[in-house]
Amino acid sequence: MPINYKLQGTPNSPVLIFSNSLGAEMMMWDELIPFLLPYFRVLRYDTRGHGGSDITPGPYTIDLLGQDVIDLMDSLNIEQAYFCGLSMGGLIGQWLGINHRDRFKKIVLSNTGAKIGNDERWNGRIATIAEQGMQSIVDDTMERWFTEGFRTNKPERVAATKDMFLRSPIDGYSACCAAIRDADFRGSLDQLSVETLVITGDEDPVTNLEQAEFLRNNIPNAQLAVLPARHLSSTELPERYAQVLINFLVGESTFDKGMHVRRTVLGDAHVDKANNQITEFNADFQQFITNYAWGEIWTRPGLSKHNRSLITLAMLIALNRKAEFQMHVRAALNNGVSAAEIKEVIMQSALYCGLPAANEAFHAASEILNQQP
Repeated sequence: MPINYKLQGTPNSPVLIFSNSLGAEMMMWDELIPFLLPYFRVLRYDTRGHGGSDITPGPYTIDLLGQDVIDLMDSLNIEQAYFCGLSMGGLIGQWLGINHRDRFKKIVLSNTGAKIGNDERWNGRIATIAEQGMQSIVDDTMERWFTEGFRTNKPERVAATKDMFLRSPIDGYSACCAAIRDADFRGSLDQLSVETLVITGDEDPVTNLEQAEFLRNNIPNAQLAVLPARHLSSTELPERYAQVLINFLVGESTFDKGMHVRRTVLGDAHVDKANNQITEFNADFQQFITNYAWGEIWTRPGLSKHNRSLITLAMLIALNRKAEFQMHVRAALNNGVSAAEIKEVIMQSALYCGLPAANEAFHAASEILNQQP
């Protein structure tokens, strides 16, 4: 079944998958992406029956929606990933963690519960939109999704979210309502052995703090983060939400974050070799590199890793640092830079750094490119 998806980021980075709330499309995560791309390849998709994905006959089940994630991973040759699901996406995350624990490094369950609502609530919603359309529930939904302060201060974002919700096909939305209605993981959370972070909003009226604490207390290896938000906490507080994700998935210290990015850019083999060569004499310098270069500069969201590689290559040509240049040619390839782009950087450097520098760079780059399979 065709699933509409978007995969962003550099090829050597681990994959982080986002799964949406009911009535949402992948755009709900837009503001988070710049903060996360220094660390991950980000895979977003529209749930079956939503956005650009196909609408198949309902009702759906969480098993079906979870299998869509596994099928998408298989089609993209993603063996393992991190996963973050909000609300309905959190139910999908529970199913994945229980049934496919070997495919996920860590799981984030956001603004969700082991059981959300009851049959009366979901059957009533299905009947209401069948008779009156999505317009009949959109205002109430925006009130439950966002705090009053956010609705007042961010009217354009709320309007865009409202438009997104109104685009939801009634058939697809109703089929997903049935999946949420029938999902109940209260008796099986002890089987979710993947390390898990539970996130909720302190004003979330849909899946409240009590439900989040139930998840934290019944999943064997889980922790809880509470944000000052309602149901769509990732949209209300994107930078803070992204930082919570990074702290859990990567590590809280600048060193942990730097080491993660250093490995994604330079590769495990290079970093392991450097670490094995640490001595009392150079240990402080290695710590400095990981903290300052990789933990503070390469993690900044203002430039993509792809563009940082291009800039770094140009500067190293000007400085005539062959060993560092060759290291960053390898890094550039890890960051998705093509040989053709490396050539253009060197051609540009011929104008501004001089022909001898460019000539040396072509020889140095060729040595690395010729080693590639």
